[in-house]
Amino acid sequence: MDREHNLTAILPSNDLDASEAFYRRLGFERPDGPADSFDDGYRILSDGKGGHLHLTNAVEGWLVPGQNPFGLYLYAEDVDELAAKFAGEILGKVDSPEDKPWGMYEFALSDPDGTLVRIGWPTRLRTVTELPAVEEK
Repeated sequence: MDREHNLTAILPSNDLDASEAFYRRLGFERPDGPADSFDDGYRILSDGKGGHLHLTNAVEGWLVPGQNPFGLYLYAEDVDELAAKFAGEILGKVDSPEDKPWGMYEFALSDPDGTLVRIGWPTRLRTVTELPAVEEK
C-alpha cells in the first residue's frame, strides 16, 4: 500500500515566542491552539494546508547573528496577500514580489533568527487579474 509522506523542517530559535509570532503572520498556528501552561521549548505549527514547521530552542552558538545558514521555501498561491503583511520587511531592492528567472513569482524575508524565508508560486501557474482597458479619448 502506498502511503503519503511529509517533510517537516525543524528550525532552531533563540526566542520561540518571536518566531511563533512571525510564522503566525504566514498562516502557521499550533494545531491545538496556544498552550496554557505547557512550554517545553518545542512548538509544532501548521498552516492547515499541508505546511508544517517545528520550532525548537536553539543550543547556544547555533544561531550567530548574520550567519544563519538555514532557509525555507513556502509555496503559496496568495503571494501578494502574504507580501502585504510584510510591507517594509521584504529583502532585496524591491519591496514586493517579483517574477524570477527561475520561473517563480516570489519575495524573501528574514525571520527573527535570520532564517531566509522565501515565499513564492510558479509564474506559469499564476492567475493574473487583467487590468481594465483604458479608453482613448
